[in-house]
Amino acid sequence: MYKLSGVLLSENEIKQKVNELAQVIESDYEGQDILLVGILKGASVFVADLMRAIKLDVNIDFMSVSSYGSGTTSSGTVKILKDLDVDIDGKNVLIVEDIIDSGATLRNLYDTLMTRNPKSLRLCTLLDKPSRRKVNIDVDYVGFVIEDKFIVGYGIDYDEKYRNLPYIGIVEDI
Repeated sequence: MYKLSGVLLSENEIKQKVNELAQVIESDYEGQDILLVGILKGASVFVADLMRAIKLDVNIDFMSVSSYGSGTTSSGTVKILKDLDVDIDGKNVLIVEDIIDSGATLRNLYDTLMTRNPKSLRLCTLLDKPSRRKVNIDVDYVGFVIEDKFIVGYGIDYDEKYRNLPYIGIVEDI
């Protein structure tokens, strides 16, 4: 059994960070279009807020991917459950993720999308857990570096619950 035990990042802290990330992204892509690729379902809230904060021509698409293996361990092999609806050939693509853990799934997804000849391909995550990294992956835009805690909220779930929380909470075993 699990319960919410506290707030890791408040709604205001998240809003401020999203605006900061948007400003850096605007500067890096000044005068260019961007395609934001949100990774479902966890990044849906973050990508929506980020899209509204970026003051450039922004398009959006979504992918749903699954890394499968035994139990809770990712094999690093990515199965695309929902692919992009648009062709990314010659486009500036920014993958938007909720959290980077081992990095294996994102590394595989990055490599897959690079074969589709984007003009540029960068990575943005709201949360980064570098202590759990198993695969080397460079992330261009990082909101918060966090400890290895079990978290929910702001799109991130536990058993499809808690996604609607406006903050990031800590879940503990009881």
